[in-house]
Formats: sequence, C-alpha cells, structure tokens
Amino acid sequence: MPIYMDIHPGLGDATPEDVADAHRRDLAVQQEYGVRFLSYWFSDPEGKAFCLVESPDVESLVECHKVAHGLMPHEVIEVEAPTLAQFMGGSETDEHDRATVDGQPDSALRAIMFTDIEGSTDVSTKQGDAAAFELVQAHNEVVRGALEEFGGHEVKHTGDGILASFVSVSRAVEASISIQQATAGQPETASQLMIKIGISAGEPVEDSDDLFGASVNLAARICAHASGGQTLVSGPVHDLAIGKNHQFIGQGAIGLKGFPDPVPLYEVNWRA
Repeated sequence: MPIYMDIHPGLGDATPEDVADAHRRDLAVQQEYGVRFLSYWFSDPEGKAFCLVESPDVESLVECHKVAHGLMPHEVIEVEAPTLAQFMGGSETDEHDRATVDGQPDSALRAIMFTDIEGSTDVSTKQGDAAAFELVQAHNEVVRGALEEFGGHEVKHTGDGILASFVSVSRAVEASISIQQATAGQPETASQLMIKIGISAGEPVEDSDDLFGASVNLAARICAHASGGQTLVSGPVHDLAIGKNHQFIGQGAIGLKGFPDPVPLYEVNWRA
C-alpha cells in the first residue's frame, strides 16, 4: 500500500496533547477508510504537524482526517519507505506514535548537506579515469567518516558528491568542518581533493512533490555556488547554529538558479 506524508500548518496554539488527541481520533476511524496511521511529527513553535500514513489513495487519507477531527492537510505527498528512512534517520516512535530523537520530540526539521568535488572532470580529462576514481574514493572516505562521526545519514551518492541528512543543524556544520579540515591536511598533489559543501535546512513537505524537495534543491544550488574547500550555508542554518561556537562569514544575498529572490548565504569559517 502507498505511504503518504501530509502537513498540517497553522495549528496556532495547539499543544502536543491536542495533536496527540487528534492522532488518537484518526486511529479510532482509520479502519473505516482502509488507512493506517504510522507516526506523526509536531513542531511546537511553528504549530505544524506531519502525519505518516499508509493509504490506498490521497482521498481516503483526507476523508479520514475530516471525519476524525476536521483538521485538513495543506498538502499530501507520496513517499518511498527507503528514502523516508534515509532522510528521517535517527527518528523513533514513542508509545503514542509521536516521532522522537534520543527520547525527545522530533520536529521533523532536517539539515540537508550536498558535497561535490571541485574539478573532478578536469582530473578525468587530464590525468585519466583512474586518477578521477581515486579522487572520488578519497572524497567518499572523508565524507562518510564525518557522517558516521556526527550522526549524518547518506541519502544518495551523486557520482562526484553525496547528499546527506542530519537531525541537528549544528551537527551538520560540525561534520562540514571535519570534512574540510581532513582534506586540508592531505599532502598536495596534482589531483588535490577539494570539496564544496552546501547546507540548507527545512521540513519534509515544502510545496513540492518530493520529500524535502525545496531544501534539497537549495542545498544543491548552494553547493554549486561554493568553491573548493568552502562550506556555504543558508540563512536558517546560520540562525539555528547561533550559540553553538561556530563562526560564519556573511556572503550577502546571492542569486541562485531556480530561486526567485536572492538567498542570504554564510561561509563556515572552519579554519578558526
């Protein structure tokens, strides 16, 4: 049966108890509509809830919500279980089906990281495929080591880079620092490994048919704008990391392909 995730924004002054009660109401009538509510996420400050549901179709899910409590989803997207697990890695479910991380409520916010090797095509052209393969292998070792150390989850290998997800924005920044410091400490060669990193932050359903669609696109564009050895982050990542002993250098608002308005970017000062 298909799996869907929906979003209920604008819940105002709703408390965790209110959302838990709405979930219980869903469970009470789910069999009538052939659906099964699996878990939910709730972000207190933003007043947003996300439901994960097995359902034969979108209409059955929506009708179940309507009858149970009347809180209609703003948007519903179909998700693949493996992709969901990769993006939401670290999330567990308590006895009330609420998603948690390390025993604490999980808001569903994730930091999304894109990495890319600078100049990999030139290495392949000038030095051959073997040198390019070695560069990719070195990149993979460094990045995957940082993901393991800082709790990141690899979502996809892109050929010359990796797409990853982090429960914590701060941990994503720490992982990027580890990556840059590791590559900076390597001996200089003709095919020096230089990694570009872009980090954004967002929620699973964001006006896109894809899970974390807007955040993934933004992280990819930020990464493309970065230079080798540079990590750039979006404004929300910078704001959420304040007070975590990270240092940033403002880059101003930058025009990025696919985004109508300039995007404020910050460089992680990993040499500090």
